[in-house]
Amino acid sequence: MTEQIHDMVRERYAQSALQVINTEAAVCCDEPGFGPDLYSALERDELPSAAVMASLGCGNPTAVAELRPGERVLDLGSGGGIDVLLSARRVGPTGRAFGLDMTDEMLALAQRNAAEAGATNVEFLKGTIEAIPLPADSIDVVISNCVVNLAADKPSVFREIARVLRPGGRIGISDVVADDSLTAEQRAERGSYVGCIAGALSFSEYASGLREVGLADVSVTSTHLVGDGMHSAIIKATKPGLASPTAG
Repeated sequence: MTEQIHDMVRERYAQSALQVINTEAAVCCDEPGFGPDLYSALERDELPSAAVMASLGCGNPTAVAELRPGERVLDLGSGGGIDVLLSARRVGPTGRAFGLDMTDEMLALAQRNAAEAGATNVEFLKGTIEAIPLPADSIDVVISNCVVNLAADKPSVFREIARVLRPGGRIGISDVVADDSLTAEQRAERGSYVGCIAGALSFSEYASGLREVGLADVSVTSTHLVGDGMHSAIIKATKPGLASPTAG
């Protein structure tokens, strides 16, 4: 089942990347509450148009992660690179922004966008968010934009987030979250898996999943509705421990 979900998601986002590359047209959005309009005009103007057009998220995690100069940031499911490029500007030349994606076409688009933006403090990695190809205790901030709901194995994602975060590190994630009253079947009735609906966790499931891997100060806060009982939410948490000095 895990590979089936990966293949389904990979196909959907490969098509989205190719649409941007081949037609220079935006890929989003038929559904309200998703896409580039969740970023300010100033943020959109900072970036290559292809990075903006490829945005398929449900929020703006860089707006809530409070990134600081010198920090190392990891974007899970980085797509066309919009959040990586925004993060790179915020952490500055002494920091670094990593993007992780499993889709070759999205990685190619992100590399192109980074080159066009002249970003030198970015690095794009191929892999799944259930097995992050970075060492333990190496990241100050984990961000993600409407991707964790697509993961086939969410407990593994949470374990990996906790593993790569440095003590004192934090997360600032935008994701689709369901009302606690909705069953998995009811979530599936409201939208597809690749449409970021069927695979969504509930508010309590999300919070308990993060706490189970040892993260603290967990909050899951709705920002807007994206469907009946389905919300775009901001998820925050920290890894206990004293923050070590940030490396560039």
